[in-house]
Amino acid sequence: MPKKSSSSKTQNLDEIRHTAAHVLALAVKKMFPETKFGIGPTIDTGFYYDFDLPRTLKPEDLVQLEKSMKHIIKQNLKMEKIVVPFDKAEAAAKAGGQKYKLELLQEIRSGKREIADPKTPKDSVTFYRVGDFNDLCKGGHVDSTRNIPADALKLTHIAGAYWKGDEKREQLQRVYGALFATKKDLDAHLAMIEEAKKRDHRKLIKDMNLIVFSENVGPGLPLWTPKGTIVRDELENFAKETEKKWGYQRVTTPHLAKRQLFETSGHIPYYVDDLYPGMELDDNEYFLKAMNCPMTMEIYKSKVHSYRELPLRWAEYGTVYRYERSGVLSGLLRARGFTQNDAHIFCTYDQAIDEFVQVMKLHKYYYGKVLGLKDFYVMLSMRDPAQKNKFGGNEEEWRQAEEMIKRAIKKSGVAYKEMVGEASFYGPKADFQIKSATGREETASTNQIDLIMPKRFGLTYAGADGKEHPVAVIHRAPLGSHERFIAFLLEHYAGALPAWLAPVQAMVIPISEKLNKYASAITKILSEENIRVELDDRNESMGKKIREAEIQKIPYMLIVGEKEKKSKKVTIRKRGDKKQNTASLTTFFKKLQKEIAEKK
Repeated sequence: MPKKSSSSKTQNLDEIRHTAAHVLALAVKKMFPETKFGIGPTIDTGFYYDFDLPRTLKPEDLVQLEKSMKHIIKQNLKMEKIVVPFDKAEAAAKAGGQKYKLELLQEIRSGKREIADPKTPKDSVTFYRVGDFNDLCKGGHVDSTRNIPADALKLTHIAGAYWKGDEKREQLQRVYGALFATKKDLDAHLAMIEEAKKRDHRKLIKDMNLIVFSENVGPGLPLWTPKGTIVRDELENFAKETEKKWGYQRVTTPHLAKRQLFETSGHIPYYVDDLYPGMELDDNEYFLKAMNCPMTMEIYKSKVHSYRELPLRWAEYGTVYRYERSGVLSGLLRARGFTQNDAHIFCTYDQAIDEFVQVMKLHKYYYGKVLGLKDFYVMLSMRDPAQKNKFGGNEEEWRQAEEMIKRAIKKSGVAYKEMVGEASFYGPKADFQIKSATGREETASTNQIDLIMPKRFGLTYAGADGKEHPVAVIHRAPLGSHERFIAFLLEHYAGALPAWLAPVQAMVIPISEKLNKYASAITKILSEENIRVELDDRNESMGKKIREAEIQKIPYMLIVGEKEKKSKKVTIRKRGDKKQNTASLTTFFKKLQKEIAEKK
């Protein structure tokens, strides 16, 4: 018998997960007969289903629901396809109080949503029955519940979810299930979840006292503490030093601008939902900026440029504000106010490919050589020609830009995958996707070749032929935003940032109060050597002081006792290592200074 291909195995697992979502819905119906059902798709680790329930689910409910699901699986219930006329389906949804299913039915009937296979009559829709539960569905299941590996199934958690992702709509309860082909795969996934909890940046920023959020300030607007600001500043200083070596100049732009600027750039109307509401000032409407590029375009536009000046590489750590819906806010990974490692390269069309290759090389330098990130690739997002209304510009501009960016990525040697329909409205984009230590994939940076927005601003240069030529603009942000990138680094390193990024690089811990004076002198010397050092001279046990330094992920602890005082040395305990060694203070700080300088 021939072996199944990996693609068929993946398809089969997706069908198993899809069937399990129906089984979950049946189990919920048995527990709460009055349930109003939302949707239940598959995801890359299993499935979920959204429910409108008479009460809030508790953790113990998940245990009962999982038990019920496994009982249903054992019953070997068949998945039965039913074709129902729209009128009958809508009448049944109304009679059963299934308002969400009724809304979906009406969208399918009007052509706004597709759910039926081509064989289904146009006046009908498909349902699938398992037990006594009928669900609106286009199919893709296994034949029987018995095909679901019950020992590889686990209901993991409950979350709130707005209907259709719209925070103005009803909030439903979303039940997540993990489901894999084998119990071994499930166990590995659950272990990764536990590891992810330990590495969750939302926990680490509290433990390490880096960032706080305040209801009085507003959701998605982080407040950086002194320690958090050190991490932010170190990353920014590193980027600025690197960009200077790579031929960038710095610019600075304001936080708000007139509506006209964003109409010229094209962000209005394409981007209007992501802007904070406008402010009426002096007979003009102003918006907080959601992006830096339009203002940088205005700097270029302010004077005449010659081909001899190009390329111009202008970098800015610019703070932007985007009205992310409350349902998608997630600590620092999805915030409403954030500061981007932005730059815009103004160049000729002939220079664009080589300039973009250099941008790719800069990413590889940051990620691979300095930060030790190896598992990354580019998601190349192109325009969908079938949905031209979503994108600006004309056919020739898109053809040129897509050809340029693809040639540049191939030339750079970075691995990439191509996606149709995910481009920005003004050009194709290359998103760097990095896999975290827990296996989750994050978008670290977005980079584009733009031939459309420069024309909207009338940006040109005088060529060698004395004529005006349109300029190309490369948008790039290798280190993304401070917020998102630092969140990623915290999770990648489990909070144990390299010494050069650590807010406190060394903690001096005297073993008794009578050694505080000597410990204070050591602290002063280290501080004078530009080591970020703190002294823990509290009247607490050594064990407690060490535990708290470990929670704060401090790279080095210097233990000071009578022996160290007499020998003029310190006992060094490195983060994550229970072994201790003794050295002179000079030896220690020179070694640490070298580690910081080399960004190890």
